[in-house]
Amino acid sequence: MATPQPPPAFPQYLQEYEFSQENRDFISSLPTEKGWVANHLHQYQGFWHATRHMQGVLACQKHFQALDTDILLVSTPKSGTTWLKAVLFALVKRVHYPDPQQHPLLTNNPHVLVPFLELDFLTSLAWRPRGSFRRICHMCLCLILSKTLHASRGTISLEEAFDKFCKGVSLDGPLWDHVLGYWKESLERPEKVMFFKFEEMKEEPTLHLRRLAEFLGCPFSPGEETQGVADDILRLCSFDNLSNLDVNKSGKLSSGEENSTFFRKGEVGDWMNYLTDEMVERLDCINEEKLQGSGLKF
Repeated sequence: MATPQPPPAFPQYLQEYEFSQENRDFISSLPTEKGWVANHLHQYQGFWHATRHMQGVLACQKHFQALDTDILLVSTPKSGTTWLKAVLFALVKRVHYPDPQQHPLLTNNPHVLVPFLELDFLTSLAWRPRGSFRRICHMCLCLILSKTLHASRGTISLEEAFDKFCKGVSLDGPLWDHVLGYWKESLERPEKVMFFKFEEMKEEPTLHLRRLAEFLGCPFSPGEETQGVADDILRLCSFDNLSNLDVNKSGKLSSGEENSTFFRKGEVGDWMNYLTDEMVERLDCINEEKLQGSGLKF
């Protein structure tokens, strides 16, 4: 008789671990639900966070001081985050790394070059230089305004995970509240917040890359346009290129997460292969209710 195999371990960045008694007592006082990515989710300020994420959230709220030169990439996991990290780094750092054949993205996973804000605070409260340096980091929809969705893993069924997501109990749901927060900020302060949709980026990547460069104050010069720098960046950061690099096929982050897990298909519409008609109808109804009157459509 075969020996039962233990369920797959959660990556270290989602695992529960030891922290201060003060934080332990505070987190234990929060509403808690069984998670469908991490073991437990805790409701804090209207949103659900994994235990370790809670530590980072509290540290960021207490210690993080934003600079005018900071660039924060805020996204829901599995929505093109890895691609956007690569594009953002290549765009902002293009003067430092003009040779595509000698670029850091060829030997480093994008999540190393653009670190997770709330997770890096767990190991250091001063991990980035000050001064005029443009700090680039990533945060899931949280901390400043919000945070959210993640792909299902472990032993929970798709149906159960979907039900929890629709009820807002997801890492770090509810999705709609977070997205609407940034959508409204992008309308009220377009010079500070730029709102992207994965489908639009996929459809017209060059157009949106130029928009992003303008927004960040580093537009492509006429010379760069002639040299095809924008096309070079998109080729370097393409799904086919990044997913086939050795570092992304066999490497790991310091957190223990395998780099290959960040590269799925890079396609639009794959949800049709997993969700039933009933699920789609339920999600459409929720979207219509939550986004009504906002001008935002999925």
